[in-house]
Amino acid sequence: MSAGRVVAGRYELAGLLGQGGMGQVWTAYDQRLDRRVAVKLLRPDLVAGAGAADETRRRFVRECRVTAQVDHRGLVTVHDAGSDGDDLYLVMQHVEGADLADHLAEHEPYPWPWAVAVAAQLCAVLSAVHAVPIVHRDLKPRNVMVRPDGTVTVLDLGVASVLDRDTTRLTRTGSPIGSPAYMAPEQAMGGAVGPYTDLYALGVLLHELLSGNVPFAGSTALGVLHRHLYEPPLPVRQVRPEVPGALEALVLRLLAKDPAHRPGSAQEVYEALAPLLPGRGAPSGQPLDPTRPFLRPHAPWPDRPPAAQPSAPSPAHLPPAPPVPARAPAPVPANAPVSGAGPQPDVAGAVDEAKRLLGEGRITQAVDVLGAILPAAAARHGEASPVVRILRKQYAATLLDDGQYGRALPELRRLAGERAAEAGPADAQALAFRQDVALCLEQLGDAAAALAEYRAVLSHFESPYGAGDPARAAEVRARVEGLLRLPGGRGTVVGRS
Repeated sequence: MSAGRVVAGRYELAGLLGQGGMGQVWTAYDQRLDRRVAVKLLRPDLVAGAGAADETRRRFVRECRVTAQVDHRGLVTVHDAGSDGDDLYLVMQHVEGADLADHLAEHEPYPWPWAVAVAAQLCAVLSAVHAVPIVHRDLKPRNVMVRPDGTVTVLDLGVASVLDRDTTRLTRTGSPIGSPAYMAPEQAMGGAVGPYTDLYALGVLLHELLSGNVPFAGSTALGVLHRHLYEPPLPVRQVRPEVPGALEALVLRLLAKDPAHRPGSAQEVYEALAPLLPGRGAPSGQPLDPTRPFLRPHAPWPDRPPAAQPSAPSPAHLPPAPPVPARAPAPVPANAPVSGAGPQPDVAGAVDEAKRLLGEGRITQAVDVLGAILPAAAARHGEASPVVRILRKQYAATLLDDGQYGRALPELRRLAGERAAEAGPADAQALAFRQDVALCLEQLGDAAAALAEYRAVLSHFESPYGAGDPARAAEVRARVEGLLRLPGGRGTVVGRS
């Protein structure tokens, strides 16, 4: 398998995200709908050997069907599934954010309210999964994403099995399915599994978030499994005294060796966590804060204060950009002409590739090609070089075409300011950039700032000197009049009552 391959005539592979026992996961582009997706690929003969290929194929098909049955916002969405040559494929939602393992590594010690918020969100997902009924069997930090708004998404039901008579036959591969560090004793012994198995894994995960380490570690898988079976876990308050006693008690219940001694359901675990969750209040402001969904349920993100009514800005001092959601870096496409081994970035190649993609209507890929080449080009040629300026202009225009106004806005502000500083505030190109800035502000819902920006450029377009442009003036006047008709809109169009 290689980058650039098109799966099922539709999904173009861009970069390898990871691989495991069931196959590889790639970031890819859906050429039909022009969006990023994640594609999981499986070669049954390579995973299970020729003799067990049919069994593995059955398990994969089962995975696709049962995963698609679970409808929960905390579980990655399945878009498509099928076969392509010798490969089976599963197409899933592309999720932005950081996986929980990386999130923990960046925030040690992990705040215990964050751990509670993550676990509570996972309880909601597990409750939906268990209702199908499915057992996840491989809940771990690498299979959990924390989105920029703090919500949690479970990425993979790749080793889940349906709770019916067929389960034993489907999973009889000679070894237990799952990750040893998070594996319940009954799963390690090849015994019957159920929702209680996932609750044990949730206990391991919660212990790791609170203490910084899994409760049972070792140099070999066999040693780890032995400790799961026979050793008691270390109470988390011995390493984190500030952790509430009720939370420590819940972790110990989840890690009980006997499933009968664990909580009876994910709902029961949630009820135990609920008193420890934060009440309504102001979020910390940090991205990927998992308490935010509880502090401000269903609120837009990021929180924005009411927009002030600014006066028309001077061309040299554009109004500050409103905050926009943090985004994970876009994946570098396979055909982006940037190579870590090459001495210099191929800017011309990137622009040509972006134009080709735009001609084919693949705007999202064009955005990623240009976004990937920009930092390397700036490092090579300098931020103020004509090459980088042209590249940034194309990048901003492509973001606009893709409707990504939040990302286009800072690029357009920078272009407008630089052009005005060089050619003067009445320069036609500087005013065109500012008109696009106003469009972004309008689309982002900041009507007051958009009006101020439109009025500023309108005064130049209506001027009989320099940048006078009747056609653009009429276009901008129409935008202003449209904004003034909105509820709460007030004032007059420049030059008219």
